[in-house]
Amino acid sequence: MRTKAAVLWELGGKWEVDEVDLDPPKAGEVMIKLTASGLCHSDHHLVTGDIPVGLPYVGGHEGAGVVAEVGPGVTDVAVGDSVVLSFLPACGKCSYCARGMTNLCDLGAQIIQGPQLDGTYRFHARGQGLGQMCLLGTFAEYTVVPMASVVKVDPGTPLDKAAVIGCSVPTGFGSVVRTAGIGPGDSVVIMGVGGIGANAVQGAKSAGARHIVAIDPVEYKRDQAKIFGASHSVPDVAAAQALVSELTRGQMADACVITTDVAEGAYVGEALSLVGKRGRVVVTAIGHPTELTMSGSLFEMTLYEKSVHGSLFGSSNPRHDIPRYLEMYNLGELMLDELITREYTLDEVNKGYDDMLAGRNIRGVIRF
Repeated sequence: MRTKAAVLWELGGKWEVDEVDLDPPKAGEVMIKLTASGLCHSDHHLVTGDIPVGLPYVGGHEGAGVVAEVGPGVTDVAVGDSVVLSFLPACGKCSYCARGMTNLCDLGAQIIQGPQLDGTYRFHARGQGLGQMCLLGTFAEYTVVPMASVVKVDPGTPLDKAAVIGCSVPTGFGSVVRTAGIGPGDSVVIMGVGGIGANAVQGAKSAGARHIVAIDPVEYKRDQAKIFGASHSVPDVAAAQALVSELTRGQMADACVITTDVAEGAYVGEALSLVGKRGRVVVTAIGHPTELTMSGSLFEMTLYEKSVHGSLFGSSNPRHDIPRYLEMYNLGELMLDELITREYTLDEVNKGYDDMLAGRNIRGVIRF
């Protein structure tokens, strides 16, 4: 079939929207008619090369929609079912899935390789196959994805809102609640208030943190952080150091979560300066693949038992957590309407990224 999609053809280029060919689903695959797709910073990493892939690529890894067709052997969903797509597939069988670490599923090794799990392409244009971001490619009216990436949700789910639960909500929320282990009465610092950072703030509030300090140089984002539950917001690390010291009587924060646009090596040392004894620094933002150094005092890490952790998908379990976040939204315990700052058409995808880079959005969403 023919469908419209936004394709990145060259490093540093713009997303080009055009009609492309889409193959039907093969065994274990599902065709999805997309309702909405989030505009996540990770897709911009394809443009900059911070996520190195073999272009061309259909972008988008945060989406929700309706099953349009199922391939042979698929029994978990049927045509017409509402689904949310997880940017990390979970096979349920590998060693990591068996131990409950589905965000580290062995299939995740293939999410930036381009082709589908069998090594072939579903999207085609200009005589060649097109890779799919995280095996999904949600910057398209229709896409074909592995069943391992599909989470069925209740009929009537507002799929335009549910799209952001495929990435930004569990990644941010889970970074605080699961990876950092924040609990009632703790103090936490969130470094960077985009889509991921705003959900990290929500996670800290839900966990019962007493001090939630958000850092962002953009005033609009600092104001938004307070809407999502931040008790304080400051423009830079220096201001955060003074404030956290005052709030905690010198003990400093229990955790600092790095949710900036890009994780720079210098941010780790800054984050370590914001946490106290046994303080945890969680690196959620994606760093440059060639940067191999981080700052920070090894002396303090030993004497104060500080630690640095990576966090992928907020250490979350897509099949368990995605439906739970939707339940929280339905109960008024999770803010999604406020998270989605602006909606765009597929043809406006580049405008959406211009707005993101200019700090005008918390999360932009493409509506189909």
